[in-house]
Amino acid sequence: MTQHKPSFWAAACAVLCSLVLSGCASVPGPDASADGKSSPGLPTANVARQTTGTVPGSRITLPLSSVEITAPAQPVRTVDLIREPDDVFQRLRNGFAMPDINNDLVLYHQQWYMNRPDYLRRMVERGAPFMHHIVEELDKRGMPMELALLPMVESAYNPTALSRAKASGLWQFIPATGKRYNLDQNWGKDERRDIVASTSAALDYLQTIYEMHGDWHLALASYNWGEGAVARAVNKNKAQELPTDYLSLSMPQETRNYVPKLQALKNIFSNPGVLSELGIPRIPNRPYFATVNAPTNIDIKVAAQLAEMPVQEFVALNPAHHRPVITPDSPMVIPAEKFDTFINNLEAHEEDNKPLSSWQTYTLRPGDRLESVAPRFGMTVANLKAINGIKGRIKPGLTLLVANKESNGKADMTPLPGQPRLPDADPTPASTARSHTVRRGETLFSIAKRYGTTVAILKKLNNLRHDKATIGSNLDLPPASPVLASKASGTVTVTAKKTGASPRVAKKPATPTAIKKAVPPASRKQSTGKPPKPANKR
Repeated sequence: MTQHKPSFWAAACAVLCSLVLSGCASVPGPDASADGKSSPGLPTANVARQTTGTVPGSRITLPLSSVEITAPAQPVRTVDLIREPDDVFQRLRNGFAMPDINNDLVLYHQQWYMNRPDYLRRMVERGAPFMHHIVEELDKRGMPMELALLPMVESAYNPTALSRAKASGLWQFIPATGKRYNLDQNWGKDERRDIVASTSAALDYLQTIYEMHGDWHLALASYNWGEGAVARAVNKNKAQELPTDYLSLSMPQETRNYVPKLQALKNIFSNPGVLSELGIPRIPNRPYFATVNAPTNIDIKVAAQLAEMPVQEFVALNPAHHRPVITPDSPMVIPAEKFDTFINNLEAHEEDNKPLSSWQTYTLRPGDRLESVAPRFGMTVANLKAINGIKGRIKPGLTLLVANKESNGKADMTPLPGQPRLPDADPTPASTARSHTVRRGETLFSIAKRYGTTVAILKKLNNLRHDKATIGSNLDLPPASPVLASKASGTVTVTAKKTGASPRVAKKPATPTAIKKAVPPASRKQSTGKPPKPANKR
């Protein structure tokens, strides 16, 4: 049988098909660049190498491509920013917005709090009914969530806290500032202790002083020291061409420690693991209470009865009232779970024409005496004094609370249960703020040596330009070393290289080496550890 050689046209067709196939394998796709490299992050076909092949039945050699397919990139994980967190602390963390500071005082206060987990837990438990409301108000105003931790610094979240300077409430308003921000302080109530009213006033004040300085750290210093004092300190530094940030100003010890305390709390509450280690209870991210106004005067005991809750719990949620009756212009705070019960019982109470209060007010006239006023309203002088807190002389014009006619002389005279005795606000050891009056023969060197510090630190704290100590002058001293106290009670120690970084919790008792990392500036001279690195600004 005769064999036929392939024709020229058959060979040409084979070559053409090979060229087409080779071109399809080597042409870059739409995501490839001009030099054949693919765009980053996208799945592509990468050419590994080229080989040669021969068309069957022909002498023509053609280039052939070997193709390696890479695995597609993993999808990027996304975070749901719309869904609300389940607990308040996560919501706080999401809203932290102040620049971080990191210095020895921050570490000192951080360790102080960490060594007292019971104190932290009590603050959180006291603040649990109020914290969601404060977070909501901050969110509405677009303010930093760090401010929800400020009542821990101010009052340890004790709404009845009263300082030696007569500052009162969660936010520690002094009487004059409270009046400036429309917080009523009268015979029946003190709105500095009112949760809703004082929170609104505090945030108004903080916004005002922030707008004044344009800096949250200076705003916080103003909240503690006064906006005028901070403005003078800023102007003094400007005149000397010095920095005007919080850490560069000369200020009292209390104000110098104020922002570091808040930063220390921020560091602790930034780490869920640390909170779990300390046994800090979570706070659900939902309203704890609602507010309602009574149609007329209402006795506190009656209100508690209508809400079906113990009187002491009602008083704890309504600490602004220091009389047994609430006026219609004062909103009452009711637990959210008791709100419907209160409304239903109030409507039933009114339908039965039962009085809501057994009290009325009476203003003393010239010539009035308690001995004549008390029997007029079916009361004893002792009861009249007790219910109105009278301890001294009385004057005309004084408003008294007396039994009304509907009570028929049977007004409930038993005193309201008092607030539970709570620890003092922010019981930081007194040794953290010290001073010394210069005596004859003393020098800065001898004073520094006596208190374990240096002349340079004394000059910086007191804004001194020379090394002389004026007799009779009062010098601020750096905080005392907490080493002895930490050795006695320290069971948990925290150290952090960066503010906002996850602190390391030591379960073993604190050792002297670990304690040295948190010693304040006064004892840094004796410490072998290096100061912590500056925090990253947000």
